[in-house]
Amino acid sequence: MTSKQRAYLKGLAMNIEPIFQVGKSSLTPEVTEAVSEAFNTRELIKVTVLKNCMDDPKAIAQALAERTRSQVVQVIGKKIVLYKENKDHKKIELPK
Repeated sequence: MTSKQRAYLKGLAMNIEPIFQVGKSSLTPEVTEAVSEAFNTRELIKVTVLKNCMDDPKAIAQALAERTRSQVVQVIGKKIVLYKENKDHKKIELPK
């Protein structure tokens, strides 16, 4: 992913609400599965790491991206933005 594409996705992510929360039990298989299923309908997903989670949000983002085969767009504070291209129902057209 180029820096231009990443900047474009960051702009899109500003307007979406987080749809998942990672809490005290950190990254469970259930959270990973739910995020993976959400990529069937969305290409851009925002995740919030709650204050009671002691793990580093960057580490959580990296692990989640590896498990769901997505890409980390950005991690700001306790917010994670992930992107995974949907081959069948492409909604986001990335700049070249």
